[in-house]
Amino acid sequence: MNIEITRGRSEIYDILTHLTFLMIESHKIMKRVIIGENGNTTRDWNCLEDAVQKKKLSQEEKEVAITHTANILGRTFEEVVNVYDDFATPHNPNQFLSTIYHLGLLGKREIMDEQKRVVTFSPVLRERLGHHIHGDRWATRIKKHLIDHDLFDRPLHIISANLHSVMNSIYGPKALKTEMEKKGRMEVFASLSNDAGKKNRDVIKKMALKNGMQELKDESGTNIDVQIFDTARFQFEQVGFCEDSFRESGTDQKPVIIVMDYAFGEQAYETLDELLKPYKAGKDDYKMMNIKSISIMGKAGILEGEKGDIMVPDAHVFEGTADNYPFKNRLSKKDLKTDGLSVVSGSMVTVLGTSLQNKDVLEYFYNSSWRVIGLEMEGAHYQKAIQAASKVRRSISKKVKVRYAYYASDNPLKTGHTLASGGLGLTGVKPVYVITEKILEQILENSVVKPVAPDA
Repeated sequence: MNIEITRGRSEIYDILTHLTFLMIESHKIMKRVIIGENGNTTRDWNCLEDAVQKKKLSQEEKEVAITHTANILGRTFEEVVNVYDDFATPHNPNQFLSTIYHLGLLGKREIMDEQKRVVTFSPVLRERLGHHIHGDRWATRIKKHLIDHDLFDRPLHIISANLHSVMNSIYGPKALKTEMEKKGRMEVFASLSNDAGKKNRDVIKKMALKNGMQELKDESGTNIDVQIFDTARFQFEQVGFCEDSFRESGTDQKPVIIVMDYAFGEQAYETLDELLKPYKAGKDDYKMMNIKSISIMGKAGILEGEKGDIMVPDAHVFEGTADNYPFKNRLSKKDLKTDGLSVVSGSMVTVLGTSLQNKDVLEYFYNSSWRVIGLEMEGAHYQKAIQAASKVRRSISKKVKVRYAYYASDNPLKTGHTLASGGLGLTGVKPVYVITEKILEQILENSVVKPVAPDA
């Protein structure tokens, strides 16, 4: 079987992961239905084959086919019925039976007939590999926006995070001052995630857009929106992590914060690598970006803790390779230690995809000398881009500050779930804002030029 992949580089790993996942499942099906070495199959398989070949099934025939399919999958009749209609199409209401049958048939051809499946890459995709087409457009637009608004030469700080916690942390305390005094910050932040919180979300966003925040909706194809915060246009009233010395400092010293929405897998390398390159203003005119810090906040699976805990890495290990990226993390366990939250520190593994995680692989990383504390999907890609820009290309300062912190979505060693297992709900509110506020606190604190004491 030849599968032609024509999509962009950022989606390749995910597609290949799921193709591999389906291949594994097809082998599982055939191992349950092949009898002996001659390729004979079970009655369950023969009945499924008969049902798939019929153009129309009566209700009784459908139920019989579901019963045999349930036996093949090792599921109950009710479990199969619950998902059956999700696969139905106008042309084939029994698509579920066809899907299981053809998966198993592919597995049979591969196991018994040695007809191996091959994944090929289209000429267009092969040409585009290594050419950051979408990332280049995305990054160029950001740099052009900074130049057009006289922000390019100011101290720049990049944060990879969601597109609500930075905005809420900066503007929320003033916009919702009365509510926060009554209920407390975290309770109000938690309420913003609910449908009933839309009114308050709109209040915060309206204030943000009038006081230094600008939005760049993606037009490049990366699907990564951006927020740009000019900290000189807001007094940070009611914001506890901002010191008076920052409020009183000069405009030219105040930073510009670029918040980029979460990237996915290798897309993290493509986008950040392009963003850290100099801006080409003319044929031989290159403008270097004044990058002071890069902070990465995200969701990850934890191997040494519980849902809602915080991980502070000191290195990223890239799954399936010998690549590892140690770094000095400006965030520490002490910085993020808060009542009700546990914080762990150590190496983290950057995985290639969500579907192929399994307990054996995770236990190896956790129990071996790697002593990995968690797994995520972007860290090694981000750090590769940072080290290339700061230590090899020298397009940004080698003294650029780096911050990484993750909040735990789950412990897959305990639950068997993966990074795709779903959201955190209210459990994730506190760690998200603890990490966000500490990142902002360090950015603002490090932006103030301390007066030099006169010689005694």
